[in-house]
Amino acid sequence: MTNLTIALDAMGGDVGPRVIVPAALQALASNPTLKLLLVGKPDAIQPLLAPFAHDSKAAELVSRIQIIPADNIIANEAKPSQAIRQSKGTSMRIALDLVKSGEAQACVSAGNTGALMGLAKLMLKSIDGIDRPALMTVLPNIEKGKTVVLDLGANVNCDSQMLVQFAVMGAVMAEELAGIQHPKVALLNIGEEDSKGLDNIREAAAVLKQTASINYIGYVEGNDLLTGKTDVLVCDGFAGNVTLKTMEGIVRIILSLLKSASTKNKKPSWWVQLAKKWIKKRIIKRFGELNPDQYNGATLLGLKGIVIKSHGAANEQAFIAAIEHAVHAVERQVPDRIAARLKIVLPKSEQ
Repeated sequence: MTNLTIALDAMGGDVGPRVIVPAALQALASNPTLKLLLVGKPDAIQPLLAPFAHDSKAAELVSRIQIIPADNIIANEAKPSQAIRQSKGTSMRIALDLVKSGEAQACVSAGNTGALMGLAKLMLKSIDGIDRPALMTVLPNIEKGKTVVLDLGANVNCDSQMLVQFAVMGAVMAEELAGIQHPKVALLNIGEEDSKGLDNIREAAAVLKQTASINYIGYVEGNDLLTGKTDVLVCDGFAGNVTLKTMEGIVRIILSLLKSASTKNKKPSWWVQLAKKWIKKRIIKRFGELNPDQYNGATLLGLKGIVIKSHGAANEQAFIAAIEHAVHAVERQVPDRIAARLKIVLPKSEQ
């Protein structure tokens, strides 16, 4: 079995090592080929590992962890431009540098999104033909399939060329991660008519219509995000981030209401109780598949290296999902596959 080595920015996110260290141990327990480099302050990481030193089974997991010291942390509220200038010695930068040097095959961080985007582009460089990387996730839809969505916040403003590049990368990911042959690609818009939308969206649509290797189906509105109408949904980072966060908020509310629901009124008949229990179970199962913790970890597509952005507020289960995304991206050789497709799809003048 080939060993996988992934660097974790252990200080990133709202909670830092208190979530990332336990998540790392659980990820190691489910993958015997995995090795993790925890980048951060040793004084904050080592006490969380110490309790496992005398347990033989846990000690084996700890033996596959290496602590890489980092003196500084990029604050969540820091302006990206300033954070990048002052990034020397930070856990995020060192984690990315481990990927650049080849010591790690991927980096996972729950830290400042803007800083991660800027540093990753600076250190790992974009694939030829990609102007700026995009954040991508794969969501389950009601057709029991998968929908690739990008950009989710890396680029607030996108021109038509960037949207076309996102479409190409999204199609590759739909094939590689979801196993969809000739995936349907759509642009997020405020209507399905050709005349609707901003100039950059209409210009991207015109290019995609003429791109034979992309199965472009037109515009899709936000209410079709989870319907399975398209396999790849392309948008700018502003619209994508708002759309995803809105969906996540609604799903969390629904799950919370369902789990806390109780019958305070007159006890219904047994068959009504049974029916309500069955309906509740089905709804929880369906919406549970949309639980943000299950798909946490957005891939920063378009780089020559693999970088996964976790939610800053991720819990242990959510951060495990982010690590698993990194493992899959390494196994699928995502950057190489995107680069190969770009050579075929985009004219040489655009690369």
